[in-house]
Amino acid sequence: MTSFEPADLLKDMRVRLEQVTGVLNPSRISTEITELEEHVAKPGLWDDQEAAQRITSSLSQKKLLLNRLETIESGLEDAAVLLELSEQERDNQALAEAKAELADLANQLSGLETETLLSGEYDSRSAIMSIRSGAGGDDATDFAEMLMRMYVRYGESEGMRVDLLDVSYAEGAGIKSCSIKLDGPYSFGKLSVESGTHRLVRMSPFNAAGKRQTSFAAVEVVPLIESDNEVEVSDSDIRVDVFRSSGPGGQSVNTTDSAVRITHLPTGIVVSCQNEKSQLQNKIEAMRVLQSRLLDLRRQEEEKTKKQLAGDVKASWGEQMRSYVLAPYQMVKDLRTEHEENNPDDVFNGKLAGFIASGIRWRAEQNG
Repeated sequence: MTSFEPADLLKDMRVRLEQVTGVLNPSRISTEITELEEHVAKPGLWDDQEAAQRITSSLSQKKLLLNRLETIESGLEDAAVLLELSEQERDNQALAEAKAELADLANQLSGLETETLLSGEYDSRSAIMSIRSGAGGDDATDFAEMLMRMYVRYGESEGMRVDLLDVSYAEGAGIKSCSIKLDGPYSFGKLSVESGTHRLVRMSPFNAAGKRQTSFAAVEVVPLIESDNEVEVSDSDIRVDVFRSSGPGGQSVNTTDSAVRITHLPTGIVVSCQNEKSQLQNKIEAMRVLQSRLLDLRRQEEEKTKKQLAGDVKASWGEQMRSYVLAPYQMVKDLRTEHEENNPDDVFNGKLAGFIASGIRWRAEQNG
């Protein structure tokens, strides 16, 4: 019997689940759920909509986490029964079912294990992701759109609520930039490891000679703020412009000036929102994005100061962190963690769990 046989895998997963359970503490989660349910049952909960949303969102996240733990625990018990049956009856079908069940549970357990490493101040929050095309012409703008679709699909597969806040379409193919809001437990903690410069190598569909082209896109992820008092923005520090929302090729998708662009004059940060029909709602959403960007800027400045004091002045932003190679061979490789996948189509369809899990572990190791 090898360590890769189902019985050994089952034993190993039970040990890992016990370790995860020790960290997450299901009894504490159950107590917190009971307390939050009492808050939700109180009359007047929605008098303060922002507070109510925080409470109901926290309740939903904790219930989901507890359900995930219980699902893995019961799944391991079912797999154990199937394994025992397959041995007693020499039933190959039961053995195949047990192997498939264990493989699925292993992925779920790996996800929980990585979440136990997410203990940063903002890791549990939702996220705002910005994607910008870089060098590479039409290939770069097309690549930026491929990344946008990839992260939307990943978010949806993880049960996050995904909203495209703003998209700036290129004159040729793809997009110049976009802003995406991803709501869900630990969205920022997971997706923050995706920040950096992404590189695509392929035979260009925009080149008549079909030459190989290298293009770049930048991804930035910041935590979504939960309340206005975290980052105060003076009205005198911003300029608000309104314009009509538009889609690809300049096609109008809104006949009123409902889209909002906010410029923060001291820093030059510009944010836009056009996904809501109401100008007021777009302004509120754009302000949240601006405050999130300012919060992250403040965090980066604090980290920079710490690194300077420690004698390390290397900047992480702008460093190439992942390559997507479609020609002459096919591979997606993270240059920090060495994690790689040989099916780029799967990756572009949102299968990022392996990259994100390895990125979180790598970051934990870097932070000691």
